[in-house]
Amino acid sequence: MTFDDFNFAPSVRRGIEGAGYTTPTPVQAATLPLGLEGVDVVGVAQTGTGKTAAFVLPILDYLVKEPLQGKGPRPVRALVVTPTRELAIQVTEAAHTYGKYTKLRVATVYGGVGKGKQRTALRNGTDIIVATPGRLLDFLNEGEIDLGWVDILVLDEADRMFDMGFIKDVRRIVKAVPEKRQTMLFSATMPPAIQDLAKSILYKPQTVEVGERRDTAATVTQRAIHVAEAEKQDLLHHLIQAEDVDRMIVFSRTKYRADRIRKKLDRAGFSAIAIHSNRSQGQRQRALKGFESGEFQIMVATDIAARGIDVPGVSHVINFDAPNMPEDYIHRIGRTGRAEATGDAITFISGAERDNLRSIEKHTGRAIDTMEVAGFDKPALAEALGKAKKRSNPSGHRSRAKSGGQQNNGGRGKGQSGRGKGRNGQR
Repeated sequence: MTFDDFNFAPSVRRGIEGAGYTTPTPVQAATLPLGLEGVDVVGVAQTGTGKTAAFVLPILDYLVKEPLQGKGPRPVRALVVTPTRELAIQVTEAAHTYGKYTKLRVATVYGGVGKGKQRTALRNGTDIIVATPGRLLDFLNEGEIDLGWVDILVLDEADRMFDMGFIKDVRRIVKAVPEKRQTMLFSATMPPAIQDLAKSILYKPQTVEVGERRDTAATVTQRAIHVAEAEKQDLLHHLIQAEDVDRMIVFSRTKYRADRIRKKLDRAGFSAIAIHSNRSQGQRQRALKGFESGEFQIMVATDIAARGIDVPGVSHVINFDAPNMPEDYIHRIGRTGRAEATGDAITFISGAERDNLRSIEKHTGRAIDTMEVAGFDKPALAEALGKAKKRSNPSGHRSRAKSGGQQNNGGRGKGQSGRGKGRNGQR
């Protein structure tokens, strides 16, 4: 199958050719026919599988083929909601690339920057809005956005929006768009809250599932190294020199820790940059561009800041700190091995992080191979385990920590959608 097999509008086809695309990825091959027909879609796929094009191309094709008649400001006819501003920017860039030969306008709406330029773009009229939930609701409340003409709604990275506490905001946004619409929801995982959301807002959706749920990227080699907490930085320096590293992302538990890791890398002579929520949008964009161009070989990131990173050629992901949530492990290692390329994911496990490793293995349904590094293996492991045991049980009695989480099931209702059922009609 090639992109020639789809009946794209000529201007959209030129954009695809200009981007150098010839063969669709599996998620694109499965999603594009449905998207072009106006069918509601639930897409379950790992990051890096090409799902952005799977929803952007149907949007562009529809808007080109079904223009609204009349004069006046352009109404918003497609809305893409994403969890982070980095992802919003990347979706916008994809729309500009594929839509280069169309006359469609795309506006990006996200927080962390002033509203002035975004407000101007909205007032000038736009066909497509790509937005994060908070800033979009701000403009809705201010009366700057009318979503009454939206024909296509896309919720991208829905599981991450749930993780970040945006589900209530998403439901408010859904109420602001017409019931007669096409809805596409994409998510790397499908926790109960996302399943309930999908049932309540999609109309007879078709499910596209690429790979097994909760499975990590098949092209990523996963390893764990047991190491004392105090030796993690030295181990990181050793791996950068010992491994065949093209680009590396190092994940840290906190933004302060990310800065500290980056400074130590700089002092050791490595080219590194940090990205987290304390960075301004301009700083984050410069960091991403520097990382992609090769100015920086290493990016140190926190989970939330790195969600929108889609940089090709990331050969290694290092979990300097094992994630507390096993879902975050999947998202982290998805930064490498993208678009069927190969990659390496290595997780540092201190004595206090052994439970994290067990949770990851239980969640993914597979054991992670242990990697031994001379000078950082058995002596370090014994030290790490000894310190952890002493901290957790100073009295010498056995104990077991328990953890738990709350599950938000959300309400269920019957949403009406379906682009083919009247979205072109008069309102």
